[in-house]
Amino acid sequence: MNKDYYSILQINQNASPEIIEKAYKTLAKKYHPDLQQTAEAKKESEEILKDINEAYEVLSNKDKKQEYDNTLKTSTISQEDFDNLHKQNEFLKNKINNLQNHANFDYNSSVNSNSYNNNVYSTNSQNNDYSIQNKIYQDSEKKKQELEFKKQLEFAKKKAYYDAYIQDLKNRGYTIKYKKTFKDYIRYFVTIVVILLVLFILWQIPFIHNYFINLFENNSILKSFIQIF
Repeated sequence: MNKDYYSILQINQNASPEIIEKAYKTLAKKYHPDLQQTAEAKKESEEILKDINEAYEVLSNKDKKQEYDNTLKTSTISQEDFDNLHKQNEFLKNKINNLQNHANFDYNSSVNSNSYNNNVYSTNSQNNDYSIQNKIYQDSEKKKQELEFKKQLEFAKKKAYYDAYIQDLKNRGYTIKYKKTFKDYIRYFVTIVVILLVLFILWQIPFIHNYFINLFENNSILKSFIQIF
C-alpha cells in the first residue's frame, strides 16, 4: 500500500502550497535528529524525517502531486481490508436478530435463520442485507470521524509546540519576522483607503474644514513647513 503523504505532513488533500511548505518546515524542525535527547529517539526521528522529506518532495512538486493524487483516486481496497470487511459482514449476518431493533425495515417473521443461511432470500432478506450494509457504512463513517478528530488533535498539539517554540525565541531576544502574504498587502491597502475616505468625509464638514483652514492661516510655523513641500 502506498504511503499516505497527506497524513505524514498532517494536512488535507486541498492544502495550498504555502500550507504544505509550512507543515514540512514545522515537522522537519521537530523531528530533526540533533534536537533529540537519546540515541533511540534520534534513530526514530531519522526514519520519521525520511518519510517527511519523501512526502514533501512529492506534494511540493505540481506534476508529482497530480500523479500521486491520481493514484489515490484509482487505488482499490487491499485484500486484507476486503477480508476484514467480509468477516465483519458475516458476523453481522449471524447477529441479524440483534440488529432488528435498530433497523428501519419491517421484517417478515416467517424468515428464519435456517432459510437465511441456506441462501433462500425473500424481499425481507434483501432488506436485511441493506440494513447490514448500512450498519457497515455507519461504522466506517464513525471510524473516519474518529481518525479525523485524532488528526486535528495531533495538529493542535504540533501548533501549540510551534507557538511555544516561537515564544521561547522571543523571550531570548530573537526577532521573529514573518513573510508577508498577498492577503496582508490587501489588508494594508484597504486600511489606507478607509483612512483616506474618513479624512475626505471629515473635510467636507464645514466647521471642521474651517477649523483647519484657520489653523493653517494662523500658524506660521505650520504654514512655512507646508510651503516647503
